[in-house]
Amino acid sequence: MTNPVRLLVHGANGRMGQSLQRLCRDEDTGCTVVAAVSRKVGARVVDGIPQFAASELAGVPAFDVAVDFSLPEGFDAILGLCLARGAALVSGTTGLSAAQETDFADAATHIPLAWASNYSLGVAVLHDLVERAARVLPGWDCDIVESHHARKRDAPSGTALTLGASAGQGGATPHYASIRAGDIVGEHLVQFTAAGERIELVHRATNRDIFARGALHVAARLKGRDAGRYRVADLL
Repeated sequence: MTNPVRLLVHGANGRMGQSLQRLCRDEDTGCTVVAAVSRKVGARVVDGIPQFAASELAGVPAFDVAVDFSLPEGFDAILGLCLARGAALVSGTTGLSAAQETDFADAATHIPLAWASNYSLGVAVLHDLVERAARVLPGWDCDIVESHHARKRDAPSGTALTLGASAGQGGATPHYASIRAGDIVGEHLVQFTAAGERIELVHRATNRDIFARGALHVAARLKGRDAGRYRVADLL
């Protein structure tokens, strides 16, 4: 790689954190992990990546972009570090408080930021299609059906709610249904219905790596951008 983007992975022991590290090691992502941060640390170096505990965050080496898939209680620290270092932040941490949302918006006046409930590039395109369909089909019923594995607790999913927000921006009023079954990675159906006809817009995920690849795609394109809040669709 020529001048790869230097990544800090925050929430390194989670499913997404592990996928990010593996993909940067095994694929040409344009990114290299310079440090991994988790709440607790065992080995100090894993597969050549220095490991840091959350309490040691201030001591991580220089990085271009932090990719954060952690918990709300760790969000303030990584946002503060990115501000202090002038680095970009890509976050998929959910459950942020109103105060944290405000801090995130304020930080966008200083550094480039991205937040998404789903980093699939296909879902980013689906958002655009849903908004466009809602805008040109006033008065049609809008229903969103999402399916996930049986262990997923939240319903509707965060992705379904953000798709609903896209529909709302186009003037539709979405309704939601949730299915929890087996090992479904993630399926989202947005349906527009009128008398005698129906349009279905569907995204199906069959491999969880798509979410990590999407986050790396965004991180590689966020480096060097002007301060601001970016959507995945802005960086396709």
